[in-house]
Amino acid sequence: MYAILDIETTGGKYNEEGITEIAIYKYDGHEVVDQFISLINPEREIQPFVVNLTGINSNMLRNAPKFYEVAKRIVEITEDCILVAHNAQFDYRILCTEFRRLGFQYDRRSLCTVELSKDLIPDQPSYSLGKLVRSLGIPVTDRHRASGDALATVKLFKILLDKDTSKSIIQQSIRLNPKRQLEPKHLDIIDSLPSITGVYYIHKANGDIIYIGKSNNIKKRINQHFTATNQKSKKLQAQVTTVTYEATGSELVALLKESEEIKRLRPIFNRALRRSVFTHALYSFKDENDYINLKIDKADGRKNAITTFSNRQSGKSFITKAVEDYNLCQKLADLYKTKTSCFNYDIKTCEGACIQKEPSESYNKRVEALIEKNSYSNKNMVIIDKGRDIDERSAILIENGIFKGLGFFSLNYQINNKEVLESIITPMQNNRDSQHIIQNYLRKNKRLKIVELD
Repeated sequence: MYAILDIETTGGKYNEEGITEIAIYKYDGHEVVDQFISLINPEREIQPFVVNLTGINSNMLRNAPKFYEVAKRIVEITEDCILVAHNAQFDYRILCTEFRRLGFQYDRRSLCTVELSKDLIPDQPSYSLGKLVRSLGIPVTDRHRASGDALATVKLFKILLDKDTSKSIIQQSIRLNPKRQLEPKHLDIIDSLPSITGVYYIHKANGDIIYIGKSNNIKKRINQHFTATNQKSKKLQAQVTTVTYEATGSELVALLKESEEIKRLRPIFNRALRRSVFTHALYSFKDENDYINLKIDKADGRKNAITTFSNRQSGKSFITKAVEDYNLCQKLADLYKTKTSCFNYDIKTCEGACIQKEPSESYNKRVEALIEKNSYSNKNMVIIDKGRDIDERSAILIENGIFKGLGFFSLNYQINNKEVLESIITPMQNNRDSQHIIQNYLRKNKRLKIVELD
């Protein structure tokens, strides 16, 4: 029997969070046989970013039961069950913390659907609950609310049970106690860190940097390092004495700084990472009939790529959407192998470039528009993103298609002023990784402000 749950919290300092909402679905492997859903008055402040994320505010919780009033029901519905959650370590820790405040020792076995998904559904671009269920076609309502996320986890868990035909992985993944007691030095480090976007540096006793990473929430990411149980994390946990960080505000700035710093400092725990952050690229060529063809292929530094991707599936998803958005031919985009017309032509959504019915000139214009939008080759521009403070923005400079560097500026400055630009930009290395990071970020963040330069 499984108790599939999701918990929403107040946010705040590690082990000082309170529960604002809980949803538990008791599942027998075939259907939900019982459920418990409730808002909870945490008797503490809710962090503003959590209110924005979940929509749960203090007014909604004023008359909600306090945890001690629902504790007995939680114990009963999870009795003799394996707890299942997406990132079970977090939900289990929060439950244990609340029960410990009541003087009660709460022990359950658990399963984490993040770990299971990585084993049973490999090569997904993301294992966050929202992106994973969307990629699997699982409908989800009330995202970031306990009931909606728990129900999505129920549907995901059904798929995982079906995929684990031998039941061996799930059996091996059940943990008697997923919580890891953090050492005092780890707790002190976590307490000293902010929940901001930036690059972090993990140091050992002599000050040497042994790991560099980036995160949209540095405190949360370091906590994950300190509670992970794989061999690399255990070695890192044994050696760490200090964590320093650099705020960036912008995830793009953090990604670029992380990439350059890893190449420059080569920390021992980063060396296992792949040399490149991308494996595939989009290429174009003209066929014998003068039509521009597109092809996703393994990245090759000797060839001029339009844009790059972290894996083949990411590239395939991109080109499939591009065919739809730009009314392109499946055959000429290498999505439909045929010697005659493509499938889209048969259903009247392709103009017939596959059989030379549409003139190459008109077809190529649409392909060139796609290439222009997704390649900054020969472009002069500044990408404007978040800054470290509310009245600051970050600037990423591209000159003639080459990444020159980045900096921060006050909203009072005119960023298209060449003298201002030169004064704020810190030069950085232009390489294939930085190009991939920028192109990938531009694809995913359509509303970024871009200033074209003369």
